[in-house]
Amino acid sequence: MNTRHLLDAPFKDTPHNVDVREMYNHPDAQVMHITLQMGESLKPHKTPVDVFFYVLEGNPTIHIGDEAIVYPKDTIIESPKDIVHYLSNESAEKARILVAKTPNPQTKRAL
Repeated sequence: MNTRHLLDAPFKDTPHNVDVREMYNHPDAQVMHITLQMGESLKPHKTPVDVFFYVLEGNPTIHIGDEAIVYPKDTIIESPKDIVHYLSNESAEKARILVAKTPNPQTKRAL
């Protein structure tokens, strides 16, 4: 059995300049833990694979395409590949979100 505690997860150097930690990295999927403090956000971007977000804490705003919705804890949100998306925290409390990408966008797939 493989396990990883959040405090042992390595920080990812990203252009977003927020707390992003790699929780899982396998050819079939990648899972990141993101903590957004009040006023922080990711930069709008696209991914070449499907993504889903799971809100662990707080009330982040999930921006997908032209929609921007504040979601409460324990909500899962799907974002299809090749759609501009990002996360922001406009609330007064920190937000923690798990981000899963499947398949792992870093894996080269044979055609």
